[in-house]
Amino acid sequence: MNTLRAFFVIGPAGSGKTSVARLLAQQSGAAYLDKDTVCTRLTEALLELAGTDPAQRDLNPYYQSQVMDLEYPTLLDLARDNLAVGRPVVLDAPFGRYVSRPGYLEEVAERHSWPQHVEPVVVQVHVDSETARERVRARGYARDLSKLADWDAFWKKAQENECHWRGGRRLVLDNRADGAVTATAVAHALEGLT
Repeated sequence: MNTLRAFFVIGPAGSGKTSVARLLAQQSGAAYLDKDTVCTRLTEALLELAGTDPAQRDLNPYYQSQVMDLEYPTLLDLARDNLAVGRPVVLDAPFGRYVSRPGYLEEVAERHSWPQHVEPVVVQVHVDSETARERVRARGYARDLSKLADWDAFWKKAQENECHWRGGRRLVLDNRADGAVTATAVAHALEGLT
């Protein structure tokens, strides 16, 4: 019987989490769950109803205190539904607020009633500052304007926000422009999990 896995793909903005997560989903047969796809329309509507800029998240107190804590549970409940029918999942989300909590993976499994024996796999996507900044600039999201306005401060904070999660297996993938993650690299990483 194959191991049922939940892949947590983490890294700073511009690291290439989405590209890596999609490759992982394709090659593992997992459901691909992107927080932005799952939540953006509702998030923007909530921010607009609250009288705030729907494109502003990083510097928006309402988003930070109210909305973000709705997005992640929604994503994790969708993961539960897929895991419950035997489908592995790939979670494409920064998880930045949560990486400092060592017991987070256990909390997720318990709080969201994940099936027993799901193996979490933390996939850390590494990138250098210049590559990340160019990718963020190229994607042109309004919500990234505050990051680009003070990139050095954003990058410093992102680098200080290390993942302290205990449990689960770890994969580290280098996704710099000169060493971008390929389908072959992902296949090799997945082989290492067996």
